[in-house]
Amino acid sequence: MTDAPLDPPSRELVDLARHFGVATEYWSWTGEHVLVPASTVRAVLGALGVEASTDAEALQALHVAQEQPWRRVLPPVVVCRSGWKPWIPVHVPHGSAVQAWVELEGGGRRDLAQRDHWVEPRVVDGAQIGEATFEVPADVPLGWHKLIARAGGRTTSCPLVVTPDVLELPEPLTGDGRAWGFMTQLYSVRSSRSWGIGDLDDLAELAVWSASDLGADFVLTNPLHAAEPVGEMEPSPYLPTTRRFVNPLYIRVEAVPEVASMSSAQRQLIEWQADQAQLANAADSLDRDAAWQAKRSALGQVFEAGRTLGREREYERFLVEQGQGLLDFATWSALAEEHGLPWASWPEELHDPTSDAVAAERDRLADRVDFHCWLQWVADEQLATAHRRARAAGMSLGVVHDLAVGVHPEGADVWGLGSALARGVSVGAPPDAFNQQGQDWSQPPWRPDRLAELGYAPYRDMLRTVLRHAGGVRVDHVLGLFRLWWVPEGHPPTEGTYVRYDHEALVGILALEAYRAGSVVIGEDLGVVEPWVRSYLTERGVLGTSILWFEKDGDGEPLPPESWRELCLATVTTHDLPPTAGYLAGVHVDLRESLGLLTRPVEQEREIDEAERASVLSMLVARGLLAPGAGERETVEALHRFLTWTPSRLLGVSLADAVGDRRAINQPGTDEQYPNWRVPLADGDGQPVLLDDLFRDRRARSLARAVRGR
Repeated sequence: MTDAPLDPPSRELVDLARHFGVATEYWSWTGEHVLVPASTVRAVLGALGVEASTDAEALQALHVAQEQPWRRVLPPVVVCRSGWKPWIPVHVPHGSAVQAWVELEGGGRRDLAQRDHWVEPRVVDGAQIGEATFEVPADVPLGWHKLIARAGGRTTSCPLVVTPDVLELPEPLTGDGRAWGFMTQLYSVRSSRSWGIGDLDDLAELAVWSASDLGADFVLTNPLHAAEPVGEMEPSPYLPTTRRFVNPLYIRVEAVPEVASMSSAQRQLIEWQADQAQLANAADSLDRDAAWQAKRSALGQVFEAGRTLGREREYERFLVEQGQGLLDFATWSALAEEHGLPWASWPEELHDPTSDAVAAERDRLADRVDFHCWLQWVADEQLATAHRRARAAGMSLGVVHDLAVGVHPEGADVWGLGSALARGVSVGAPPDAFNQQGQDWSQPPWRPDRLAELGYAPYRDMLRTVLRHAGGVRVDHVLGLFRLWWVPEGHPPTEGTYVRYDHEALVGILALEAYRAGSVVIGEDLGVVEPWVRSYLTERGVLGTSILWFEKDGDGEPLPPESWRELCLATVTTHDLPPTAGYLAGVHVDLRESLGLLTRPVEQEREIDEAERASVLSMLVARGLLAPGAGERETVEALHRFLTWTPSRLLGVSLADAVGDRRAINQPGTDEQYPNWRVPLADGDGQPVLLDDLFRDRRARSLARAVRGR
């Protein structure tokens, strides 16, 4: 057991924290029992709007919290599985007659039966309140319904969300079905026609080639969420300004239909801008800002050229579909152009998106607001085209998107979603084997209480956008649907604690939206995982993630292929590790040592790492997959061939492995110390590889044969 903190939480603070799902103790990655300092617990409760500076305040806060359900007629939201018959508490003045029913999403009404279930009345705010109990029928269909109660002439409602008990696998993965595909960071995959950054047309070309020539079933890309519209663009796709909308940096300008109807002089200008931007395709470092500056100028010209009547009607339908969320995001983008970033520096009256001042600015900047809405429409069309072309080329799944775990602390979501995101804390991760000092991702977490109050609408709307044109979605750090590591401002990552979420609601809604989209869901369930979590995800039909280097048996030995999970995405590497050629050379240890990220002596770290790699390779040799003394390329292929011996339904191949790249895409725990997310696709010598070259690459074809050979 670790030493107790200098300020251990009191009994009163522990009881209050438990009510709000805040951990006061946990088990570390090394198996040690850790007590959370009281200062951390109080700071996290404060971020949830709960004042607990003293034990007396903690007692009072707990009393208020326990009475809160009795102050409302219905719960803020009810989420259940199909086939369940949940009991709904309805709080009304004691003795009042009450009715309850469900208005179905698709039309119709279902009356609810009251159950004979006595609950002692309670005096709340001087009035005696009773609790009636109603049962939801088991055959209410999947969907977003409205639960309604009426008592004493007063009608109250809340959302009723019925989710799939199990998210069934899409047809290509049923029976003995299996699928494989490339995993890539789209921005790094450039063609000769890119504007210095890989784009959605490149995504379509990659999908068509890998499907038609190599037999791939999907392309898994990085999160395509929007970044800052002005200033320096955050390079990490996992730190977006919003998770609901798309980064227009990925638009291929020449593919916008309106370009074809521009005058010859206007098109010539676009072509000149393209020629200048394409000079960056040979660079060995990615420059998002330069690419976006060129694209923003060109897209502005296309926007000003106007649209046909038919196209205008399609755009109007998109605006109606996306509603207030799109308008708020476009307003934030226009205000950012006008006032700069961060938005905290804007005039105080512009901090509230619902204020009269923001409405006035929206009217004044109407043309720029419209431009940013239009950008989302164009990006949405190109995403749809990429997915459609992937499927038409023979992919069974098509494009699989990635959902980041959070957003930038100064981004559009923090401005637009208000109290749905906690302030004064950020999401991170406790220390683990690969990040022994813990991590602070600087992302404000969802407030679980506010999400429920909002009926999970912001979460649902975000999922619908990500799943809109997708055969699947990878959920980064899916453990965040169960608990997140909250780090109070001013504290190191080691002084955070876990906060619980209603996983039944979050996973259920994810399953519902994926079911409606016909998509598979992959949860990135790496790191410190509670034993029951993976079983629960499997029960709900959510695939896990298995990385070859991390798969161990109970004795710490490499897990034999037949013992791997069936419901998972199996890969050799991930974007937080070097490509396989680099990992085999131990560059990850050298890199972390040079950046001061190790807590053990580097000699010990190298010894442990080399032993773990040797044990994996020995298993491959013993099973006849690898010849002793084989070279790098043969070893990379053998490791991927090993995946085909597992029962895993999805096999992922890093595109970097297909060209022999050795450099890490990202080194967790760093910011500017390493060029995270700015490394283009390159070969083993660090020379950039364009899509045009990849299509003729023998190494890529050989690796594809290895992964689909069994």
